[in-house]
Amino acid sequence: MCGRYGLNVGATDLMRVYQAIGRDIEGWTPTYSVAPSTTIPILIAVPEEAPHEIEPETREPAAARTLEPATWGFRPFWAKAGGPRPINARLETVATNGMFRTSFRSHRAIVPMTGYFEWTPGKAKTKIPHWIHADGQLLNAAAITSTPSTEGVSTTTTAIITTTGTDRAGEIHDRMPVFLAEDALDEWLDPKKLDLDQAEGLVQLAGAQAEQIATTLDSYRVDPRVNNVRRIDPSDPTLIEPAETLF
Repeated sequence: MCGRYGLNVGATDLMRVYQAIGRDIEGWTPTYSVAPSTTIPILIAVPEEAPHEIEPETREPAAARTLEPATWGFRPFWAKAGGPRPINARLETVATNGMFRTSFRSHRAIVPMTGYFEWTPGKAKTKIPHWIHADGQLLNAAAITSTPSTEGVSTTTTAIITTTGTDRAGEIHDRMPVFLAEDALDEWLDPKKLDLDQAEGLVQLAGAQAEQIATTLDSYRVDPRVNNVRRIDPSDPTLIEPAETLF
């Protein structure tokens, strides 16, 4: 699974890297520990109006990239306010699971991250945290979104899609985020609704991408103080520094 990650890139740089418009993310600053229920920046694509000189029956609107805020914890539009808020969705079932399939077909997103945390058993019930990353490179985690309304207020929510862990990531945990390469982002973000065959094809594409990018991931142990999300400063860059001692 993916239950905590880091994104040490600010809003301005995110907009530059993704060539995206920023919408209400100006306050996002480098964060080294992002926990569920946090408001995070996500990348989506929204249709653009085609030039008026093109005949309506022949023009096909392009999609513009937009970075906007979302709450990490997925809530379908039909779910009750007090219902579950899954932070992850499994790639193997995201296109067919009743909670996720509608969003998968037309509301996909990218959660930018520079790495994520996973834990292995340690001594005296202490869990050993690991920072899994791609040598500081920005990672594009596949995600889905839903925008339910509560008392007339709509809030976008998101879940990160996971798959079987492989390579170095798989040595630490049996699940890992689905990461996509830059050249796959437009297809993933395309806002046009997918039919069943297209959805299955996109699942296969995402699985192949995840296997490929997993080969570029590395990891190291970090200080166990990161284990207590309430006692750390999320903006502290030392949270992802290699641990000085083994434990």
